[in-house]
Amino acid sequence: MVFRARITELTTVEATDSMAAVVGSFSRPRHQRELPARRMTLSKGSSSMPGRRSLFLAVSLLAWLLGPWSAAWAFKVYIATDMEGCSGIANSEQLASEEGKLRMAEDMNACIRGCFAAGATEVVVRDIHGGGTNVDPKAIDARAKLVQGSTPGKRFQDLEGSEAIILLGYHAMALTPGGTLAHTYSSASIQGMWLNGREVGEIGIDAAIAAEYKIPVVMVSGDDKTCAEAQAWIPGVVTCETKKGTGPQSAELVPLEQAHRLIAEKTIEALNKRKEIRPIRIDYPATIRWDYLPKGSLRTHHPAFKPVADPRRVEKTGPSVERLLLGK
Repeated sequence: MVFRARITELTTVEATDSMAAVVGSFSRPRHQRELPARRMTLSKGSSSMPGRRSLFLAVSLLAWLLGPWSAAWAFKVYIATDMEGCSGIANSEQLASEEGKLRMAEDMNACIRGCFAAGATEVVVRDIHGGGTNVDPKAIDARAKLVQGSTPGKRFQDLEGSEAIILLGYHAMALTPGGTLAHTYSSASIQGMWLNGREVGEIGIDAAIAAEYKIPVVMVSGDDKTCAEAQAWIPGVVTCETKKGTGPQSAELVPLEQAHRLIAEKTIEALNKRKEIRPIRIDYPATIRWDYLPKGSLRTHHPAFKPVADPRRVEKTGPSVERLLLGK
């Protein structure tokens, strides 16, 4: 549908205000839309009143007519961000330093840029590494909403309403050969996890949680082992390889500028495919098994770590993977 209008007696201020009102109304449901208000008071007897009234009515009608189409175009994206798989990260020392926080923020911003370039109208980015308070909010693209800290009972706070979720800066599951900083949720206490009898890491569990909200994981970034694991769990997922894992504390890194461009490009590609990638399917009731390490064990991504032959085993079954994971 093409609209053409010839508008006369229009000032720059009026045009800007009117169109801003139109654009602002597009993302709201029809019943919440308001007609744009005129910002100019005309003097009594002004000869330009008819032209301006026509302009006002034309712009209002345009906003009303285009509303359904604009609502269909609008979409929300959720970015869950870990640190181990971020660009430039290869060892535990970086995770514990300001460098890790900076690398994490840079990857977040590259992904946010890709989201908006792909047409997203809302982006939520979740800091999920450790306690979830790693990045400086001032360092994050202000167009996105940043979620930090503890969110009891919710793995991904404010995920609802998203059309897609991106797992950014992720890592391979515990004991993955050659996986950089590979572990499963806790490198200090968990030797391995299984979901419905299949060995699983954070990618599979988090994809299952997203599926409980009917939201597909469309992209995963991290090392080559992370990308392979994502492809094994999520059919059609777009992967973004920012490094090649060469060991638990080492990697061959893609140069930072190149990695950030790649993240943005892969984000656009993934979001363009968001209607084609489906949430993964999990059988319910679901069963999760944890193999716990004895206290005082080396971390699973320590170069000298050796798997324990008789870990403490815990198994739980229930109607929700998220509830099983979080103990709710």
